[in-house]
Amino acid sequence: MPDPSVSDSPAERVRGRLSEVLDPEIRLPITELGMVSDVDVDDAGIARIGIKLTIEGCPMRSRIVADVTAAAVRAEGVATAEVDLGVMTPEERAELKERLRGGAGAKTNPFAQPDSLTRVYAVASGKGGVGKSSVTVNLACAMAEQGLKVGIVDADVHGFSVPSLMGITESPTRLDEMILPPVAHRVKTISIGMFVQDNRPVAWRGPMLHRAVEQFLTDVHFGDLDVLLLDLPPGTGDIAISTAQLLPGSELLVVTTPQAAASSIAERAGALSTQTEQNVAGVIENMGPMTMPDGSTFELFGAGGGRTVAERLSDTLGGHIPLLGSVPLDLGLREAGDAGDPVALSAPDSPAGSALRSIAAKLSSRPRGIAERRLPVTPA
Repeated sequence: MPDPSVSDSPAERVRGRLSEVLDPEIRLPITELGMVSDVDVDDAGIARIGIKLTIEGCPMRSRIVADVTAAAVRAEGVATAEVDLGVMTPEERAELKERLRGGAGAKTNPFAQPDSLTRVYAVASGKGGVGKSSVTVNLACAMAEQGLKVGIVDADVHGFSVPSLMGITESPTRLDEMILPPVAHRVKTISIGMFVQDNRPVAWRGPMLHRAVEQFLTDVHFGDLDVLLLDLPPGTGDIAISTAQLLPGSELLVVTTPQAAASSIAERAGALSTQTEQNVAGVIENMGPMTMPDGSTFELFGAGGGRTVAERLSDTLGGHIPLLGSVPLDLGLREAGDAGDPVALSAPDSPAGSALRSIAAKLSSRPRGIAERRLPVTPA
């Protein structure tokens, strides 16, 4: 690849450096998005750069200015840079949306298309309080750190918690009817909690819940993802069924605690796949036995529940359902969640952080498949 700092003119050298600047929300080069309107470099080495924001009140304007300035001064012959901000016209925004959709035109659910290579995991549990959301967030962050492009849909509309666990406080950006999700820890995330003021409850019934999940999948621009995780509400209700309908290729990750009561209910969540025709990718045991400083084991919620669920689901579904791992009870996991700094990143060598990263590595090692996919080639 040619060095972007070597070119015929100072302006072209600056444009080369600007191609390295990614839009914080869309995660594509600003040069490809039509955001760079003009570049001029005078004899004193002052670069003047015109940048068109997607919307007037773009929440990332300060970061864009900082990134553009830092990139421009790396170009040979540039001493300082000045950024002049403008806003895209409606026609330019329409062209951008068309480009982001890949020329598809009307809104679609990209993850339900036959040619989608995104692996979709629906994280389910039989009951609440088993740490399903914490598991979802940490798996997503660990996989993103491993180099995968990852997104989260917080589908627990009534009990949303993903924004706080991810440390997200900003709202999504609206590009007309298209929604650009916030990015935290390199993970694109959307949740109904980003649209609710003052922690108000969401009092919706079945049809509204289905529509909310559908809009998350069609209106939100995630781009090309390697992995999409959905944090489902506990149980086998409307959203679990809607997810199977909207994402027929999704796989279930069943989260349970070791205790018998939780594992028995978790088995039902996995067995739902016999009706929805989803595969079960595996079982994750959370709040497992913890090792004390003296080397003894403390089993607050018992032991073996995760293995029991995996074995029972294997019998029920007629195939091997693996126990992907056991996440030990760990105070650090709770503290990291409260701080919005997932333990898989903030304390990767801790008992919980290490276990979650190990599970994420197992899921990450499953490549995006192209079996039975039609490739965009024709015989010569």
